[in-house]
Amino acid sequence: MPSRCEICCEIFIAILLPPLGVCLRHGCCSVEFWICLLLTILGYVPGIIYALYAIVFIDRDEYFDEGRRPLYAPAYQ
Repeated sequence: MPSRCEICCEIFIAILLPPLGVCLRHGCCSVEFWICLLLTILGYVPGIIYALYAIVFIDRDEYFDEGRRPLYAPAYQ
């Protein structure tokens, strides 16, 4: 579970650059990232709304396995 500081930083980044915030939270090859990128291209506000939803409400620990691990996350031992 991420700390409050991590979530606040991701939300701030998501407001400035929505796909980057989702990328930091879910990884660059995730469905969430590509949906957010598409929505941001189609309109900045829908991208922000989806990025906030993806960061705050979608729990990545529910489906977090080795195949979907973001590059910055440590590998399981």
